[in-house]
Amino acid sequence: MFQLVVWIWIGAGVFTFLFLRFSKIRAPYGRHSSLQWGPTISNKWGWFWMEVPALLIFPLITVLGPREKDLLSWILIGLWSIHYINRAFIFPFRIKTKGKKMPLFIAASGLLFNIINGIINGYYLGFLAPKDAPVTTIFVISGILFFFIGFYINNKADSKLIALRNGISGYKIPKGWLFDKISCPNHFGEIIEWTGFAIAAWNLPAASFAIWTFCNLAPRAANHHSWYKDNFKDYPINRKILIPHIW
Repeated sequence: MFQLVVWIWIGAGVFTFLFLRFSKIRAPYGRHSSLQWGPTISNKWGWFWMEVPALLIFPLITVLGPREKDLLSWILIGLWSIHYINRAFIFPFRIKTKGKKMPLFIAASGLLFNIINGIINGYYLGFLAPKDAPVTTIFVISGILFFFIGFYINNKADSKLIALRNGISGYKIPKGWLFDKISCPNHFGEIIEWTGFAIAAWNLPAASFAIWTFCNLAPRAANHHSWYKDNFKDYPINRKILIPHIW
């Protein structure tokens, strides 16, 4: 039954990708924000409240579950917590978006996703996962490496985007580093992060998170890329959307 739930969850992610990628609807926040999506809340606090549940739910369910915790469990909790401590307590208060609003709908959608995703992954690791999983396998070691590479790319890209807004208003073309190759290194990094997590965990719920991450971020990256091209006549024509040299 649990596997069926996870496959349905993956199917919902694929549907979300197809809908966002091939419809004219753009996720209404940041540069795509629109008052047509109803009430809004502070951009900073919107990020905070929709990311905090993920930080709490997965570790708590994992720790409180009856399955005996092995070293891999604690490693996965650590990786998860590193990402969400940054997302909930650091990133929202670094962004220079004074007075910027986020549709309440977007914050609520993110909150719902993080609750479901945290429950699915936490339930598996706290209740169902095999005991005494080894941590010296190529999957665990390479997965952890991929996670930290993705985390580094994601945060460095965020820092460069934040720096563009230092003392100016409006948007500028980001340049240098991976921005010379793709429009959205921040999304590229986050996809690598959770792909690494899934490789290290090597289970279906973790894979569903990696799939959802791609399905959510790839259409957003395509929208950002199109927005740059529409708003900057000098936008580099050879810059790809999300994956260097490919797409």
